[in-house]
Amino acid sequence: MVSSEHATPHGSAINGWIKSSYSGGDQGECLEVARGHADVPVRDSKNPDGPVLMFEPSAWSAFVSAVKSGELLST
Repeated sequence: MVSSEHATPHGSAINGWIKSSYSGGDQGECLEVARGHADVPVRDSKNPDGPVLMFEPSAWSAFVSAVKSGELLST
């Protein structure tokens, strides 16, 4: 369950969305992140007007580091 203080109702209310260059273009299985905000907004690229999760910068950085190092791969 996501706390309402860490989600916004609509992705269209936030600007500055970027998609990773690793996303492969139009595959539709991507997250988008918006730059220039105090917290890090993240949304599903397939649903740009859908809900947005907000992460504290340190939490987002830890997540990205874990992904890059392979810590989150299932075995």
